[in-house]
Amino acid sequence: MNSKSLLKSLYLIYKFSIRRLRTSYASYGRTQKHPPPEKLSGQTIVCDMEGGLLRTSSTFPYFMLVALEAGGLLRGLLLLILCPLISCLGHEVGLRVMVMVCFLGLRKDKFRVGRAVLPKFFLEEVGLEGFEVVRRGGRRVCVSSMPTVMVEGFLQGYLDVEVVLGRELKVFGGYYTGLMVKEEEERRRRRRVRRRQAWLWRSCWEMRRWGKAGLLDSEAMPLVFASSVSSPTTVRSEVYSVSEAEKRRWHPLPSSKYPKPLVFHDGRIAFRPTPVAALCMFVWLPLGFLLASARALGFILLPYDLSIPLLALLGMRNRVVTSSPPPRKEEEEGRSSRLYITNHRTLLDPLVIAAALRRNVTATTYSISRISEWISPIRTVRLTRNREEDKRRMKQLLEEGELVVCPEGTTCREPYLLRFSPLFTEVSREVTPVASETSVTMFYGTSTNKLKFLDPLFFLMNPFPCYEVEFMGRVPTGSIAGEVCSSYQMANHLQGEIGRLLGFHCTSLTRKDKYLMLAGTAGVVEADDKGR
Repeated sequence: MNSKSLLKSLYLIYKFSIRRLRTSYASYGRTQKHPPPEKLSGQTIVCDMEGGLLRTSSTFPYFMLVALEAGGLLRGLLLLILCPLISCLGHEVGLRVMVMVCFLGLRKDKFRVGRAVLPKFFLEEVGLEGFEVVRRGGRRVCVSSMPTVMVEGFLQGYLDVEVVLGRELKVFGGYYTGLMVKEEEERRRRRRVRRRQAWLWRSCWEMRRWGKAGLLDSEAMPLVFASSVSSPTTVRSEVYSVSEAEKRRWHPLPSSKYPKPLVFHDGRIAFRPTPVAALCMFVWLPLGFLLASARALGFILLPYDLSIPLLALLGMRNRVVTSSPPPRKEEEEGRSSRLYITNHRTLLDPLVIAAALRRNVTATTYSISRISEWISPIRTVRLTRNREEDKRRMKQLLEEGELVVCPEGTTCREPYLLRFSPLFTEVSREVTPVASETSVTMFYGTSTNKLKFLDPLFFLMNPFPCYEVEFMGRVPTGSIAGEVCSSYQMANHLQGEIGRLLGFHCTSLTRKDKYLMLAGTAGVVEADDKGR
């Protein structure tokens, strides 16, 4: 046999093998570009999270968030330094390197980034088109190359996904080792645990094999894998794909279409830390720390007539709106006290109100660090959460001068108002509501961790932090529009008025709800942590 005949025989064998491979997969399902809505209704939808739900397939920003929020700045800096190397490695090797850097040595029972931090960034990156396709299905399953602990809280908590198939991490002594379980081991373990739903896991793994077998276009990603079950052992499926070029034209999912409102989230980082954005943050940190120190010293040491122009010069923007002009000191001769209530955005709320009034006020607090109390330029008084004792203290403080109270009891970053405690209506015959709003670009000035005394510093480290306060007219606490009301009705009424002015949504959630969701505690600082 000459060389020409040999080459021809090899080509025929290769062509026959490829045809058999495609035929075997075609008997299982077929690929299409656009899924018909009527075919997806009531079907089981298996979606690739990075390829078919998010507008970009890059996972680096989410690992950077894990490194910064769970591991600290040094771990985040190491991940940023390794970024060029990770981009040169293959997807699987690069993924394992990021997992090793981000998770090595973290305690499993203390890891809360997946449920407290990442959902906000995932929701902001969800594509409207991919979301609408996934929501049409009856049962929803999501596959991700990221560890399950990173994506499960978002997919099940906010998108109502029934099953999450991510990568599992190895644990030793309660700490993550930074190693991932191999896919073959995952598959065997899941089959043992969920033997009754073997058809569902078969669908998930077949979708991965579909992409690896090269049956999709070179730039296409599996969008959904719609399955229908005719018997416990028979699965009929269709694969729908989307290219990266098409995903770049997707629209972000508007907050009004979130299946579950994003009311609470935690973490210091206020931006999506892509490699370039993370590099800019690390370059800014030294200058930001010096700038925040200068702003803080101006707040603490200088009188308001000097500190306010200095803060404006240092880039902090403040805006005061008065529906009813706040009285000056000389106008208050016949009145020794006034109660201000405000929604709670950061620990600086009472300071900004004092600066707007150009005089010191007293602020009530609950469970803040001793350091924050020591450096505060205004007087702070702790409440006890004992209703009668707190009422007595607030009445005494009102007799001594002006008082600022935050009825929510804790801060909220998103445009929502937590339930107002009605206690303030029982200590004064009239109150002055104040609506507060903040905006940041790099760091959030609130947290639920033990280092809460750093909250004001992080807020002031933003390049151009902004505070807006609006003083509303005085309101009698005993009646609404001339009709007698209870303390609870008045608290709800003022919550609604502040929410209407700010454009915020009112909720019945409380401080306890926030801390149980984000930190797994009741929000009380332990005795040995109060001095931190």
